[in-house]
Amino acid sequence: MGLNDVSNILWRERQLLELLVFKLEEEQLVLAAGRTRWLSHATREVETVLEEIKRIELERAVEVESVAGELKLSSAPSLRELATVTPTPWNKIFEEHRRALLESAQEIDSVAKANRDLLSRGHQAAREALATIGQLEIDSYTPSGAAAAGSLGLRLIDEAI
Repeated sequence: MGLNDVSNILWRERQLLELLVFKLEEEQLVLAAGRTRWLSHATREVETVLEEIKRIELERAVEVESVAGELKLSSAPSLRELATVTPTPWNKIFEEHRRALLESAQEIDSVAKANRDLLSRGHQAAREALATIGQLEIDSYTPSGAAAAGSLGLRLIDEAI
């Protein structure tokens, strides 16, 4: 019964990791499209999945500890250890879970890194745009209330007229 429960938890964890990859890719699409309006929503969805993953990891740890006692293993054996000491077909099942979790972790790391790069480039572009704007004379009036000569605001008004 315990090994089956551990395997079922691992399946759920794998599904959540796949959902996390999807949510990270969704976030990436929002970033790449420059649709920052939706970025907070996409990020919140990523955080929700991460919270669920933490919950399922705790559930897995509790169940693995229970199984470890039955198998005479340390209190927190790795999936590799479980695959080594469990009989067929469990050894193959746990090895497959381990392989899939490692692949998911690598994919998550790759997408998260790409998202960080997109965020960093967006931040840099915004800073450069603000720096360019800061170099322009935007104020239309001097502190005394007189029109500033050659100000951007007055030039735009003059061109519109």
